Parts: sequence; C-alpha cells; structure tokens
Amino acid sequence: MSLDLPLIWAGLIAVSVLLYVLLDGFDLGVGILFPFARSPAERDAMMNSIAPYWDGNETWLVLGGGGLFAAFPMAYAIVGPALYLPLMLMLLALILRGVAFEFRLHGRKRGKALWTAAFATGSLVATLSQGLVLGGYIQGIAVRDGAFAGGPFDWLTPYSLLVAVGLVAGYALLGATWVAWRSEHQLHDDARRWSLIAGGATAVLLGAVSLATLIVHPRVAQRWGFTGEGFDPAVFLPHLPIPLLGLAGLALAAWGLWKRSHHAPFLGALLVFLSGYIGLAASFFPNIVPYDVSFRQAANEPGALGFMLVGVAILLPVILGYTAWVYWIFRGKVAADAGYH
Repeated sequence: MSLDLPLIWAGLIAVSVLLYVLLDGFDLGVGILFPFARSPAERDAMMNSIAPYWDGNETWLVLGGGGLFAAFPMAYAIVGPALYLPLMLMLLALILRGVAFEFRLHGRKRGKALWTAAFATGSLVATLSQGLVLGGYIQGIAVRDGAFAGGPFDWLTPYSLLVAVGLVAGYALLGATWVAWRSEHQLHDDARRWSLIAGGATAVLLGAVSLATLIVHPRVAQRWGFTGEGFDPAVFLPHLPIPLLGLAGLALAAWGLWKRSHHAPFLGALLVFLSGYIGLAASFFPNIVPYDVSFRQAANEPGALGFMLVGVAILLPVILGYTAWVYWIFRGKVAADAGYH
C-alpha cells in the first residue's frame, strides 16, 4: 500500500506550526509581560526562564515555513504575496527580539534599558503580526487560476485586528503561566496575577473571535452547523469536543491558580491553544488556502515529497529528542542570578 504523501506532509506542517505556536508562544508572552515586571532583577529571572529554549522554539517556524515551500509550492506562492507585509513585519520583529536578547545580556549596562524595551517591543510586534497573518488567513485569500488575485492590504480588516489582539492576550496567558511555573517568591505571585488578567482577557477575546468568525465567514459557520436556514445540531455535535477542550483548558488554568498549583495553569493554557488550533483545522480541512485550494491541489510531485520525507524521517526524531532533552535538563525554578552564557 502506497503512502498518502500529501496528507503526511500536511500533517507534518500542521504539527510544526502547532509546536511553534505552543513553544514560541510562551516565550513571546514573557516578552509581552516585560513592562509589567517590578524590577530589572525580575526581568532577568523571566529572561533566564526562557533562555535555554527560545531559539530552539523558533526551529518549528522554519520547519513549517520551509515545509510549505517545498511540499506545497502552490500554496506558498499564494499565501506569501497575500500576507507579505505582516509576514515581513513578523520576521523583522523576531530578528530585533533575538538581537535584543543577546545584547541585553552582554551589552553595556547603560544600554540595558534600550535592549529591554527592544525585547518587549519585538515580542509584541511579532505577536501582533502573527495575529494579522492568522486573521487574514481565516477570512480567506482571493485566488484566481491558482494565483493570488487580491490586494496587498486585504489582510488588514477589523476582524484580523481582533484576532491579533486576541493572540496577544493568549500569548500573555502562556507567558504568565510559564513564569508562574518557573519562578518563585514575589515574581511567582506577580505571574499568578498576570495569569488571572490574561486568562480573563483570553476567554473574552476567544469568544469574540469565535462569534465574529461565524458571522463574518459563512463557509466556516456552515462547517459548524450554522447556516442561513438555521442551526443544524447533527453537524455541530461531532465538533462539540473541540470547544469543550478549550473550556476545560480555561477551567484547569483557573483551578490551578486558585489552588496555587505551579504547573496546572500552564497546562490549561496549552489546552486552550490546542482547542483553537483543532478548531481551525475543522473549519478548513482539506483546504490549505482558504477556501478554494486543497492540500492535494497544492502538493508537489510525489517523487519530491517522498525524497524530502526521507530526510524529515531522519531529522525530526533528532529535533524532537534534543528539544525534550533541553526542556528536561533545564527544568525547575530559575532566579535572576541563574546565569545564561
């Protein structure tokens, strides 16, 4: 029996993007929370909590983007021009953030405040840009004869702005719960307070984005059982576990904060993002470019997909193993004087 190579590659890219959102999401969230820290020592501790992981987390973005280019060149050629501006803004912000990370540690003390602001700004702008990309993607891309047929600012709408703000709240929740898990004393208490605020904002904005999606995008609404003729429970019920998973994540985060658990709030935040991601897949599949290009239409030749899959089969276990090893080695609480070199 032959392998379904387009489906395998679609799954690999989907998992890569999910891992990027979950892993880089919390360290972007830490940067977003930087301005709310009480002191430079607290910011040092926050940065030390992500120092061993942040650059490795971005590996998944490279794998997702590179995989899209290699496995689904038609989709890449459509999505790239459609979302070029927010994608470039995101990449520039990530570069600024990476430079600020290193210069804040090794630069002169007089410049530390500048690089602290650059790190926070880069984190916020990168998150907003990702939200604009996501919003522009969800609302659909104009396609004609297999090519992008829209304008350079089609992505800039009230809906995409709402999604961007919602993603900032969600990443702030991931960052706050991560810091609560990895910190102690006053910073831990501050992170719990940030988690409560970000969790409330995430719940409200997640509900607002979900409702706006059903109202603004009828094709998505139809997938969930909402049509112009009314509501179809038979279509909605198979999708019910997805929002329930998100509610369970919010409940776990709230319960963990109430019980002063160190890790449960972060796990709850991860479940919220997992629910949202599965919800997106349920809304689009099998389309890779909403709403007119399926992953099979956009796939590369089988020979190319098979050749690349051999390399991924060798490298992916190594990347996963190294990632798991790093997270295990650097587990536990961190402090401002933990050191990072």
